[in-house]
Amino acid sequence: MNTEIIIGEDRNGKPTTIDMEELLATRLLVQGNSGSGKSHLLRRLLEESADMVQQVVIDPEGDFTSLADLFPHIVIDGAAHSVAEIEALARRVREHRASVVLALEGLDVEQQIRCAAQFIGALFDASREHWYPALVVVDEAQMFAPAVSGEISEETRRLSMNAMTNLMCRGRKRGLAGIVATQRLAKLAKNVAAEASNFLMGRTFLDIDMIRAADLLGMERKQAEQIRDLDRGSFLGLGPAITRRPLSIHIGSTRTGTKTNASGLMPLPTAKPDEMEALLHTKLDDEVAVDAPEKPAGSPVPESLSRNLDILDEEPAAMAGEPAQAASANTGPTQHDIARETLKQLAADPASTYQSSSSLFQSFLTKCRAAGAHAVGMDMEQFRREFALAISGIDRLTPEQQDMAKHMAAAIESDIMAPYLVILRSAMEGKGSPDEDELAAAYGTSSPGRIRRLLDHLESLGLVVIREEYGGGRTLMVPGIEVQTA
Repeated sequence: MNTEIIIGEDRNGKPTTIDMEELLATRLLVQGNSGSGKSHLLRRLLEESADMVQQVVIDPEGDFTSLADLFPHIVIDGAAHSVAEIEALARRVREHRASVVLALEGLDVEQQIRCAAQFIGALFDASREHWYPALVVVDEAQMFAPAVSGEISEETRRLSMNAMTNLMCRGRKRGLAGIVATQRLAKLAKNVAAEASNFLMGRTFLDIDMIRAADLLGMERKQAEQIRDLDRGSFLGLGPAITRRPLSIHIGSTRTGTKTNASGLMPLPTAKPDEMEALLHTKLDDEVAVDAPEKPAGSPVPESLSRNLDILDEEPAAMAGEPAQAASANTGPTQHDIARETLKQLAADPASTYQSSSSLFQSFLTKCRAAGAHAVGMDMEQFRREFALAISGIDRLTPEQQDMAKHMAAAIESDIMAPYLVILRSAMEGKGSPDEDELAAAYGTSSPGRIRRLLDHLESLGLVVIREEYGGGRTLMVPGIEVQTA
C-alpha cells in the first residue's frame, strides 16, 4: 500500500509528499496567521488521505462540514447532543472506524471547548480492541490548549488541557495521531506543541512567533525573516514525514470548499438609499417580537437571594479582601450587598438564561464595578452555580428544603444545575412537573428536543426516574423525594 500523499509543490514545481504512516507515529503542528492558508492545508491533507485512514475533525467554525459532500464523512452537530451522547458517539466512532466532523459552530466558546474535550477524551478512553489508527485534526487549537488562562472557567480549561495533552502525548499508542493548527505558537500550550515532530509553518508577522517557528524548523534566527515573506498558501515544512531539511511548499488545490466565503471582494448591491432603508426597517418590530424570548408564564422571580447565595452571604470584608474593621466602619452598601443585588437583577431578566455563560459573567462583573463593587470574590464557575440557584426559585421553599435541595445539587454539573433545581423545587412544593417553558427558560433553550435530551441525561445520571405512560405522557420521579411530578 502506498502511504504517501502529494500535499503540494516545492519552488521548483516538484511534487512534495507526506508519508501518512510516518505521520501517524510522529504527529503534525501547523501554524500561520489568519489568512495564511491553514484551513486550506488541512483540507488538502484530509482530502488526499480520506481513502487511506480514518479521520476525526474538531471543527469550531463549521469550515470542514463540506467534506461530507464528497467523502463518506459524517457531520456531528455538537449543539444537538448532550454530554452523554457526545461521549457515546465518540466510542462508536472508534468502534466502527467512521470518519467524522464534529461541528461546534452552534455553541458558545466555553461549550465548544467542553464538547471537544469530552469527545476527544472518549476517543482516548475507547476499549483496547478499538485502537485503530486515526487522524485527529484540531483546528484553532489555541482555543482547546491555551498557553494561559482566559475567560473560561478553570474547570473547563483543565478538562480541555487534559484531553489535548493525552491526544498529543499518549495518543500514538492508542492509534490516535494528533494534527493541531494554531494562529500563533505563543498562544498554544508548550506541552501540546512540543509533542509534534512534523511542522508546517505559514506566514506570521510577530517577532516572537517567527523566532519560535524558526527554532522548531532548526533555522538560525536571522533566517526567521523569510517566514514573514511567505505567500498565502505557502508553508515551510520539516519533519520525518515530510522532509529532513526545511522546505518551502506551496499547497495544492482542493476539491471541496467552505460553506461560506467572506474572504474575497464581490459587487455591492445596487439598491438606492431609500430602497435599502426600506429593506432594513420594514416590519422590523415583527421580527424583533418573533426573535425575543418570551417570559414563561408563572416563571418564578426570586425576591430574596440571601439563603441561596453561599458565596455572597460571606462577610463583606472577606469577599472584598479588606479588614473586617474597615468593612464594619463603612455605613454604605457593601460590595456583598451590591453583588447580591446585581445577581438578583440578572435573575429577574427572562433573557439572561439565553445568553452564554461567559457573556453573562462579564455583564455581572461590569455591573458590579459600575455600582462600586470591585472584588466580589467569585470566579466564573461559582457564578454559574449561584446564578442557577437564583433563577431556580428555591428561595420559596422552607430553609430545611433549601438546604436539602442544595445538598442534592452539590455534585451536579453547573450547566444542568438550574433545570434540575426547578424540578426539585416543583417536587418539594408538591406540584406537578414544571411547565416545559419554565424548564426551557432555566436551561436557556427554546428547543423541545433539547429538553427531552436533558431529561434523558438526568435519568442516565440517576437524578430522575422517567416512567412512560401509555397515553404518551411522562411521569418524573425524583429519588429521595416522596412527591412525584407528572
